[in-house]
Amino acid sequence: MDITQLILDDHAEQRRLFAILEQIDSGDVGALTAVWGRLSAFLDAHAEAEERFFYPELLKVGEAANDAAGDDAGPETVDAIEDHNSLRDAVRAVERHTVGSPAWIAAVGRANVVNSKHMGEEERQGLTDFRRNAPVETRHALAVKFAAFTADHITGVRPVNKDPEAYVERHG
Repeated sequence: MDITQLILDDHAEQRRLFAILEQIDSGDVGALTAVWGRLSAFLDAHAEAEERFFYPELLKVGEAANDAAGDDAGPETVDAIEDHNSLRDAVRAVERHTVGSPAWIAAVGRANVVNSKHMGEEERQGLTDFRRNAPVETRHALAVKFAAFTADHITGVRPVNKDPEAYVERHG
């Protein structure tokens, strides 16, 4: 078991749930509500698990992979925390609209864009960086913590935006 693979698996599930939402008739409020509820809770729990387990360790070993700025994991972590904050805000924006309305559908689409941008960067940068620099034993131990946390928080977590610079200072 490897935390980088668990994160990739979660990303696939997020993409799948966004795709399901795109295929549900806008008048089927019950189905939209149920799938969005699952997806929004999943996004919050996933981001929190990454912030608790993945990024603190990446800050210790990262060397900035692919198109990441700098020569350590600080800049890519700041960017990831900023992305998580933007995604939390986008998820909350969806909740301000009537389920199934054009405004709701557009807000879900904006959340999808924010999430897709983040996942692409994370897959090219942080996950690659961690696979290159973290020992398999560390990746396994973090995977166990990550899996337990997300299973324990299947209905979500309280979404709280974080100061990216303070986060890196505290964990770096």
